[in-house]
Amino acid sequence: MRKITVVGAPMWLGQSNFGTQFGPDAIRSTGLIRYLQSRSSDIIDLGNLNIKITELCYSTKDVNCNIRNLEAVREGVELLALTSSEVVRSGRFPLILGGDHSIAIGTLAGIAKHYRSLGVIWFDAHADSNTAETSPSGNIQGMPLAASLGDGHQDLIEVGGYTNKIKAEHVVLIGVRDMDPGERDLITKKQIKIYTSEDVDRIGIGKVIDETVSYLAAKCDGIHLSYDLDVIDPSDSQGVGTPVDGGICLEQTIDAMKLLAKYNVITSAEFVELNPLLDKDGKTVDATIALIRALLTT
Repeated sequence: MRKITVVGAPMWLGQSNFGTQFGPDAIRSTGLIRYLQSRSSDIIDLGNLNIKITELCYSTKDVNCNIRNLEAVREGVELLALTSSEVVRSGRFPLILGGDHSIAIGTLAGIAKHYRSLGVIWFDAHADSNTAETSPSGNIQGMPLAASLGDGHQDLIEVGGYTNKIKAEHVVLIGVRDMDPGERDLITKKQIKIYTSEDVDRIGIGKVIDETVSYLAAKCDGIHLSYDLDVIDPSDSQGVGTPVDGGICLEQTIDAMKLLAKYNVITSAEFVELNPLLDKDGKTVDATIALIRALLTT
């Protein structure tokens, strides 16, 4: 089993729903670390990063702040970039527990610098490809993919001290079913490979993963998994801030993790957008644990 370092990124200011900052501890509370340690003697848990939880600018109408909580989120993702970079530098597998999806800006900034061509598999109900100009909400949780590609506010695209962390041809989106017009334009312009939830239903998750791995493995020397729990249908995962009907069922996404484990191509991973305050009977927490176990128990 891999040498794994677990990092909690308790961010909630990238979106509007209080609660995702409790995600990392909710995942740990189910015995994740004990489980990983039962599979390997080389598991390190760094605990949670000291990320601000006070909103600095909530209204996008503020003339001095056209993105919600820009300064606080920037500080948090810079810290995550430093931490994730050190994990990779030490030859370990970073397992990042979110937190809202804005943290991916920091994760990718820290990890991508250690690879010539980092691939990204992005499971999400949304495309996360907005910029300040195209975002209807101003929430940074809807901007991490665009920012990592080099599109958006300078404070976000320059996290980690460099820009263009990843290339569009090295990204695969899976499970998307809710895109804003600006996101559609960016994805079309950059020709990003995408499998909607309808595509998954039509051809099956097995074929989607087979094609995704084939598409990325030949040209990437590492593959990061960014997994937003709202990719799962709300009937199986209610504890997220932005649920969208018509998602992939939990069993299919677990099968996807098992297939990725079998291919043994994932070099880092993050699981984001768990909001325990919105969960019902711990169902989404349990789903998260099942996904992590399926991915990491090879």
